[in-house]
Amino acid sequence: MLPKHTIQVATAGEALIDLIAGADGRFEPCLGGAVYNLTRALARQSIGALYLNPLSKDRFGRQLAAAMLQDGVHLAVPEPVTQVTSLAVVAVDANGHPDYAFYREGVADRATSARALTQACSQVAGLKLVCTGALALSADDADIYLPWLAAQRQAGRTVVIDANLRPSVMPNLDLYRRHVLAALQFADVIKASDEDLTCLDLPGDTTLAQAQHLLQGSRASVLALTLGSNGAMLLTRHGQRFEARETEPITVVDTVGAGDCFLAGLVVAMLQHHLSADWGTAPVPTEVARDLLCSAIASASLCVMARGCVPPTRSEVMDRLETVAMAFAG
Repeated sequence: MLPKHTIQVATAGEALIDLIAGADGRFEPCLGGAVYNLTRALARQSIGALYLNPLSKDRFGRQLAAAMLQDGVHLAVPEPVTQVTSLAVVAVDANGHPDYAFYREGVADRATSARALTQACSQVAGLKLVCTGALALSADDADIYLPWLAAQRQAGRTVVIDANLRPSVMPNLDLYRRHVLAALQFADVIKASDEDLTCLDLPGDTTLAQAQHLLQGSRASVLALTLGSNGAMLLTRHGQRFEARETEPITVVDTVGAGDCFLAGLVVAMLQHHLSADWGTAPVPTEVARDLLCSAIASASLCVMARGCVPPTRSEVMDRLETVAMAFAG
């Protein structure tokens, strides 16, 4: 029986093992997957999180489950399944940016259905918000995630989708782009990176113009845009634009999971401010936008200073916000 009163967020998407290539050619297995990272990051920041997908009974699946449970994540499917765990081979370039190759056929986190995801959410009376994105936006899994997303919007829950594109592993890039844009139509809040916008091949001569096009072409009320070392931006349907970045340089070990931790920090602040699903359609107070962006950026910064994705706790995020200066405009 799920402790229904403690769960605020449900997440759906991949949980896998990142095999990260080292300088010596060896691969280090790290727990990962964008949605998995996000789920752990939420729980480590004291948010009641429910992970909806199954996990494998193999060794990697047991490790994935153990880390989630240790962080306080609730599993909608507590019994492991026979399918194997997904794998991602990750090569990190000189700038710390990862390149991925995925092994995703017949795997545990895809052994689910729209009905199973929807039923699990319906059993949690206090559920406020759902999150998905990344590999869940593959056209191959449209019959799993799109009906579930539609059901969550109909139920009045805030839908947050992270575009988080993976073009290198999608055989039909045009189909992939079209499907990602179709999935984003279910979002109340979209999170994307400048690289995502480039991959989507959106109209516009600048990143800002592309972001505005994406927001206006969707039903979302807010778009959170990450800009790497240049910080992040928040665009609202009402027409506001907010920007923030840390003013001190940091030592980047790698950027694996940075976007996931950014989104976790954003969602935490959204919940703390009790924002409605359509909060970006009306004027957003400057102090609220500042809290959202600063929480998200601090979460991401703490992540990139460690190898792999090691999500920070809420106290670590708050400490960083108190000790690292943030430039903000809006």
